[in-house]
Amino acid sequence: MIRFLHVSLTRGIKPLLEDVDLTLNPGDKIGLIGANGAGKSSLFAMLRGELHPDLGEVDFPAKWRMAYVAQETPALDRPALEYAIDGDAHLRQLETELAALEQAPDTAGHGNGHRIAELHAALADADAYTVRSRAEQLLTGLGFSHDQMQQPVASFSGGWRMRLNLAQALMCPSDLLLLDEPTNHLDLDAIIWLEDWLKRYEGTLIIISHDRDFLDGVVNVIVHIDNRKLKRYSGNYSSFERQRAAHMALTQAAADKQARQRAHLQSFIDRFKAKATKARQAQSRMKMLAKMEEIAPLRAAAEFSFEFREPLSAPNPLLVMEDVVAGYRIEQGDDIVEKPIVSRINFSLQNGQRIGLLGVNGAGKSTMVKTIAGEIAALAGDTRLGKGLSIGYFAQHQVEMLRHDESPLWHLAKIAPTTREQELRNFLGGFNFGGEMVTSKIAPFSGGEKARLALALIVWQRPNLLLLDEPTNHLDLETREALTMALAQFEGTLVLVSHDRHLLRATTDQFMIVADGRLQPFDGDLDDYKDWLFKTKLGKADSPPPAAGGKAADNVAEATISESREDRQERRRQEAGERQRLSALRKPIESRIKRLDEQMAKLNSRKTEIDAKLADSSIYDDANKEALKQLILDQAYIGKELEQLETEWLEQQEALEQLTA
Repeated sequence: MIRFLHVSLTRGIKPLLEDVDLTLNPGDKIGLIGANGAGKSSLFAMLRGELHPDLGEVDFPAKWRMAYVAQETPALDRPALEYAIDGDAHLRQLETELAALEQAPDTAGHGNGHRIAELHAALADADAYTVRSRAEQLLTGLGFSHDQMQQPVASFSGGWRMRLNLAQALMCPSDLLLLDEPTNHLDLDAIIWLEDWLKRYEGTLIIISHDRDFLDGVVNVIVHIDNRKLKRYSGNYSSFERQRAAHMALTQAAADKQARQRAHLQSFIDRFKAKATKARQAQSRMKMLAKMEEIAPLRAAAEFSFEFREPLSAPNPLLVMEDVVAGYRIEQGDDIVEKPIVSRINFSLQNGQRIGLLGVNGAGKSTMVKTIAGEIAALAGDTRLGKGLSIGYFAQHQVEMLRHDESPLWHLAKIAPTTREQELRNFLGGFNFGGEMVTSKIAPFSGGEKARLALALIVWQRPNLLLLDEPTNHLDLETREALTMALAQFEGTLVLVSHDRHLLRATTDQFMIVADGRLQPFDGDLDDYKDWLFKTKLGKADSPPPAAGGKAADNVAEATISESREDRQERRRQEAGERQRLSALRKPIESRIKRLDEQMAKLNSRKTEIDAKLADSSIYDDANKEALKQLILDQAYIGKELEQLETEWLEQQEALEQLTA
């Protein structure tokens, strides 16, 4: 087992862990979660022996074999397949020793022969004679074609090199596997395959991930880093959310009760501490108040939410594509060569459609989205745009195109040059760009913060068609959830490419698939898509993990499906209808709450002005009697009006909570 015993850790001047105790059992599959900067990667570094705690100790069996994903990939000429096999370092050591002995002269009689025989037996125990097929299955599952497996490591981009590093970690027979954001560089198909592989891994697994569906499918324990402590929860991520919410509700209730008690005591002290007859009681209550241990206030992660503003227009259809060919024009010497990716596209987008675009890696999903967005010109065919079409397009290169030497405020002012600066600041504040951050250069921002800025710029422009290509890359769980909620309430049209299944399920109600160079409707849901993948593209990638002792699990494609396709389709239609019904019920309530907020803000502003005037001693001069009388009347009126508005606000909030419960 893994034990953290009174562990404390500080990086620089920031304390990450304080007097932490935690036990993890062999075979646990653990999801490690917490806010960015909470110390998740530092905890991994302690397990790898790269960091040592300031106090306490981290203990696990010395004989355990550990595997983890390397963060750097050298630009090697070594073929990808051989690089993946290098992950099994023990096997490579045996092969190296065997090769050296077979080439060396036997100077000690039959000594070499005995050792060579031992090495052959050891290689058989290490499954050396199936290693190439196992590595091919791993790489196939991670999206590599057979041709790519023979290409040198140096020929791959950064994201694909990270897949190779992941393949190395999975090739390594291990008792403890550490995976830090393994889905960041994977598409949906590779994530589905990896999830299935990890379910069958027999060692202890610790994963850092912001993909809630992935965590739900793999882990049975959650360890939450919060307030410099580690807290263990049994179950998957959804179970953690339920347990955490219940605990927070109890904590908040206790904190509210104590706050009322403290307020009551303080009120008594304030009223009677100057009166001789009550002085003793007041002193007693002051001691009671001082001794009362203050329950820590509710420490939920800072809530972040935003909403897409209502589109200015709603053309219908938004666009029509007839016999369009999507692809690229490539320069080859003096010639321009056309490379079609998706052909014969006959497709129209109607107002209000919410489409999830599916397809294996390299099928052409991003090419399709770029063509719709006008980022690349169609090679052939006709595209007609609806009058008033306004496209909001998000892809990873949009983030990379941000000016790193400029601030969030500069970026927004560039697209809204006539808007008052304070309004721009207020808008960016809604995306957690407040204080000095709003005017700071974005160069040191995290990938998630830059993606959040790119989203903010899209929201400002009030698009009626959103084209989102992997919008959750680098986003933490809180921001992903905020994006999910915003998209679920978006009133325009949505086309989404994402490896985040929770986002796809919550925001789309129909799927289309790019496969074999064609765009077609997909008559099913994500469960059907998973079945299709394992029956077709991933059928040959169903390899068992090394720690599984060579016992392959039953083929997923042959598993019994408890819910028929027709049932799932009906359930999906019902869920879509229920989302629309709840959205229709929520909208007037949310609008009323917004108006109440505005009215209360105005009244509170006026109340502050009146209080300031009443605090001025000159108002009580005889010459100002009428003005004083009017101020007192205004104060009473505003107080009564505020009380009525606050009561209605609470009622509306309660009604909204009942709808979203």
